[in-house]
Amino acid sequence: MVSPASTSARPRRKGRLLLVIVVLVLVAWAGMGYWQRHKPLPDGVGVAWPVRHVSDAQLLIDGTWYDAQGQQHRQQAIFDEQLAMIRQARKLIVLDMFLFNDFAGSVDKQGMRSLSSELSDALIEQKRQHPDMVVRVITDPINTLYGALRPDHLERLRQADIELIITELDVLRASNPLWSGLWHLGLSQLGNSQEGGWLPNPLGPGRITLRSYLAMANFRANHRKTLVVDQGESWAGLVSSANAHDASSRHSNVALRFQGPAALDLLASERAVADWSQRDEVALSGGWPASSAAINRYQVDSETRQEAAQPSLRILTEAAIRDALLSRIERADAGDQLDIAVFYLAHRDLIEALKSASGRGVVVRVLLDPNLHAFGMQKNGLPNHPVANELAGSGVDVRWCLTQGEQCHSKLMLYRQGTKAGDVTQGASSAQAVMILGSANFTRRNLDNLNLETSVELVGNQLTPAIDQASELFERRWFSSDERRTSLPLSAIEQDSAWARWRYRLMEATGLSTF
Repeated sequence: MVSPASTSARPRRKGRLLLVIVVLVLVAWAGMGYWQRHKPLPDGVGVAWPVRHVSDAQLLIDGTWYDAQGQQHRQQAIFDEQLAMIRQARKLIVLDMFLFNDFAGSVDKQGMRSLSSELSDALIEQKRQHPDMVVRVITDPINTLYGALRPDHLERLRQADIELIITELDVLRASNPLWSGLWHLGLSQLGNSQEGGWLPNPLGPGRITLRSYLAMANFRANHRKTLVVDQGESWAGLVSSANAHDASSRHSNVALRFQGPAALDLLASERAVADWSQRDEVALSGGWPASSAAINRYQVDSETRQEAAQPSLRILTEAAIRDALLSRIERADAGDQLDIAVFYLAHRDLIEALKSASGRGVVVRVLLDPNLHAFGMQKNGLPNHPVANELAGSGVDVRWCLTQGEQCHSKLMLYRQGTKAGDVTQGASSAQAVMILGSANFTRRNLDNLNLETSVELVGNQLTPAIDQASELFERRWFSSDERRTSLPLSAIEQDSAWARWRYRLMEATGLSTF
């Protein structure tokens, strides 16, 4: 006969066992989340490449503005130049592109440019005309919805013997450690099906799997937008904020095109990503072409040169972008000018540095996207609304880009020494000026070695053509008129609430956000 005491002990033992299991799972979850947030970085992440002399840096602009009747006007140059660079290449093309698809969300496709098809067609045609050319396309797995889709244009690239490299994101640190800790305890081993799923595709038509949603919640990304091609006996590079994404074709963006050793640095930065993303495919693909050896020799030789003459350029990736931005802001003196035009501004160190610069007499102007539109869907204004009001409260001038569905997608900072907005002084040829632009938004995810990002820093004077053109672009956007409407005062858009301010702070600190 079983005693009442032993009978009552069984539920207690089961309860204790269940508690132990729960505690062990939570400890493993927390430990994995910590490891994923702090694990060693792969090669090539967070690098500031050497300063290189450059004489032919060219600014490229995609912009939108509205006339007095509300008619939209567009200027587009970035992808025209990319297509031209591809069509003249003969030996090597390396393209790294975050969004490379025709997904449109819920936005009306009318008026969109078919960037993904245009770029795919150009690559395929160039490979057809020059079969011995090596063409590599590096892209983010979001373009396949993390393995759930086989987009036609990517399949056409493969069939044309173009190497398609889907970035291996799991080697990166966790942007959202709360979720990634659980993901790497076993969910990441779940397979995916390219035959479709039962859940709606948040980015376009069709159905996708639950596994795609689970992968998406890690919020990791290869967010770079770069191109390197051979050009005669030299090399040309392009770093941009623009995606080859049909629904993004209306956005405002900027890019910088350049030649010489800096283009080889850009190529080397992309080779690192390709190497740790290809894994077992390296042997099948034959590695990089023989010209890679020549590239490496040229790079080493160029590092020994004295590159003191201006203008100069250097390639920056990930946290090196943050360090360059902070260094430039912190070194600005009273009377200097700092102009920023950016899609997302949320990084606390940058915000505090801008407030401090304004307090010591630096003229600071910040032009922000209102964060209200995303491919036909309404957004909540985060993070820019609370940040805009915080900056304005510290004396920083802030304006909104005027947008009607499109986005003010640039990631640009301009520093001009000892000038005020709109001034042209006799010292412009000697006063230093710096421009930093590229793929990186000014957020924790983009600047703290979480996403993959590439930007460039161009140092010259205020008459350096690319810097002068960027200054003119900022002035046109900042000073809106009835005939050319480009921006709105801070007061034109409803102010944020205390809840929005705290929500932004929580999202930025934890990674539980899409910015």
